[in-house]
Amino acid sequence: MTTYKLPSAQAFESNIHGKNTHLITLKNRAGMQIALSDYGARLVSALVPDKHGDLIDVVLGFPSISDYAEAKEQYHGATVGRFCNRIANGRFALAGKEFALAQNNGSNALHGGPEGFHRKVWDRQVSFKKLVDFYYVSPDGEEGYPGELRTTVSYELTNENEIIIKFRAISNASTVVNLTNHAYFNLNGEGNGDILNHTFTIHADEFLPLNEQQIPTGEILPVEGSVFDFREGKSIASDINSAEQQIQVAQGFDHTFVNTLPISQPIATAYSRESGIALEVYSTEPGLHLYTGNFLQDDTGKSGHAYLRYGGFCFEAQHYPDSPNQDAFPKVTLEPGEVFESEIRYKFKIRKD
Repeated sequence: MTTYKLPSAQAFESNIHGKNTHLITLKNRAGMQIALSDYGARLVSALVPDKHGDLIDVVLGFPSISDYAEAKEQYHGATVGRFCNRIANGRFALAGKEFALAQNNGSNALHGGPEGFHRKVWDRQVSFKKLVDFYYVSPDGEEGYPGELRTTVSYELTNENEIIIKFRAISNASTVVNLTNHAYFNLNGEGNGDILNHTFTIHADEFLPLNEQQIPTGEILPVEGSVFDFREGKSIASDINSAEQQIQVAQGFDHTFVNTLPISQPIATAYSRESGIALEVYSTEPGLHLYTGNFLQDDTGKSGHAYLRYGGFCFEAQHYPDSPNQDAFPKVTLEPGEVFESEIRYKFKIRKD
């Protein structure tokens, strides 16, 4: 059995782009612990009690800052922006002007570009050993996006084993914003095999189908009668190798579900009978993107085990992909004087069934 612990703080002390990096740890009264890094304003670890009372690290990640910088998968635990997910052809128009972005996913712009928020060293402030605020000022034109964007990401660990993540941004010019957290979870423990035995419940009646470039077609389809119907709960293994065209396009699940619930109600739950850990996600965002680690490959994680395909899943609460190019989707523009705000809550519980 793997004995999980937080990474060494010393291994996260470095200097990237002239800024010092650090590891910040938070603990609650229930015994849960999390580790955060100012490199990418990211979640590094979450030690959660399992059904036996043992602490399991359920977040995929690396033992040092250099491993994050050099990893094949760059988004582990990171704050993703300015625009998470995909923008078709790396282009969008705003106020009559077209903007060209870096194309880093075929012809698409993905997760803010190759030098997006996940690659930046954020400023930080720790309050009362339970709350961390990260700050980043993205200059006008960075990765092709207009306007200077001032962003704050806050992480709070509550005594109810809940990680609350709040995003806030303001701009001095018209721009587009879509922020999320890109933590990969494995409720059996990071590096402990795949997540195919997890049961997922998603309280969504509709999802967004994709074209061959994994861009939303613009349709919003019912989940009823499809492999995307998670309303009653099912294991990922039951449909992840389906011949269904949408699964083949994404090589698994990499799709956005429509969230109509208030943040007081969970939009989705993942559960591992092996560990007894359940993860609920709550959000203010109109979409929940489920990604099943279809392209994870060979990075070695904190416990010394390789992260292989389906080794983790992401619950990315966000606006819809390619929204700047699809007028029917919820608004992602941010004007001067407006404030972008969103919230994600990851809540961990123990189940004995």
